[in-house]
Amino acid sequence: MNTKIYKKVHTLAIELLKAAENDSADTFNTYYGELKALCEDNEQDDSKNHPVQWETLADFSEDMDLAITLYIKALAYADAIDATDYLASINFALATIYHDREQPELALQHALQGNTHAKNIVDKELQKEIKALLKSMR
Repeated sequence: MNTKIYKKVHTLAIELLKAAENDSADTFNTYYGELKALCEDNEQDDSKNHPVQWETLADFSEDMDLAITLYIKALAYADAIDATDYLASINFALATIYHDREQPELALQHALQGNTHAKNIVDKELQKEIKALLKSMR
């Protein structure tokens, strides 16, 4: 992954969190727009396009339908490069949204996929969160 892009996405995520904590909609929208532009600018460049930017954009989307669309896009990019960490976290995010929306079939599908990928990652906290979500669905 391009380190410069990762740092930019990370910085924008921090600024988005700060803006959200301060209830500053204008600042939030400015940084969200920057992140969206970064995603769109990098989308056609295989060396710059990465699921982290799309997952982050989805994470900060207030419109859940849009978030789902962005997570699915991120999932496709993660699958294309076999990015197991991202496959686990994106599937978990989708499972959570579908669970909250009371769409159990889709929630279970994504939770199971997330769990399969999580077996091959070092993030123990994500593994626990996925297992807890699966347990709550049974």
